[in-house]
Amino acid sequence: PCLYRGAVKVPHTQHLQGKRGVQDHLEEAIHRLRPVNPVNLSISSRTDTGVHALSNSAHFDFQRKADKPPFTEDVLVQALNFHLKTEQIRVTHAHHVPNDFHSRFCVQSRTYVYRIVLGLGHYSLFPLTECDLCWSRCITELNVAAMREAADFLVGTHDFSSFRAVNSDLPFRNPVKTLDVVSIQPGSSFAQVHFHREVPFLEMTFTSRSFLYKQVRRMAGALVAVGEGLLSVQQLREILEARDTLAYPQGLAAPAHGLFLTRVDYRESDL
Repeated sequence: PCLYRGAVKVPHTQHLQGKRGVQDHLEEAIHRLRPVNPVNLSISSRTDTGVHALSNSAHFDFQRKADKPPFTEDVLVQALNFHLKTEQIRVTHAHHVPNDFHSRFCVQSRTYVYRIVLGLGHYSLFPLTECDLCWSRCITELNVAAMREAADFLVGTHDFSSFRAVNSDLPFRNPVKTLDVVSIQPGSSFAQVHFHREVPFLEMTFTSRSFLYKQVRRMAGALVAVGEGLLSVQQLREILEARDTLAYPQGLAAPAHGLFLTRVDYRESDL
């Protein structure tokens, strides 16, 4: 089996040329390397439409003809990127891994970052590098101290039923998750050094081994509501303790385009 690690900006639907998503483009690139076995790609983390990934990982089995040696890791990276061509997908690393390795189930932690820009009321004020890559709030300042106080209630092992959205997996997924990190820090524009004015950003970082459906977006939206004074710290705690998806206020979830999957980590011994 081979594990790939890559940087992915999820293409907009009109760029997919009738395909479903990133997995299709990667599998097509793999097939162009002419494996003799059927190739099925298993991806570590699936994201909602509109969510971005600066890092993701996947594994697949690849067998060449008997007279050809296995690809080296560097050659595999170069070959896949060649066949991905102009797609907004890049493979950055590859590893030969043991037969029992699985890119999803061997994950030790996943890290998401949610990016917010403050005080910009109209898209024309954005740097071009930020279009569809952050959540714009008209308010010029958030109560970060209150947001951090509320975030402390989310850290640790909890039943996060209130922070998951309804989907077909709802009856089968354990709602108890351990949230290792919730960090709220100043951020910056991707073009901050060269842009002609200061643009105030805030970044919320969430790390856990796994998350429920839309859990990060719902936590991010609730924390921003605390920062804007729409929810109190105690109300956020009550939502968590209700352990009921219907306890989460409608329309509060943060939009997909501000969310980035930034890290997928494994034990070195598993690689």
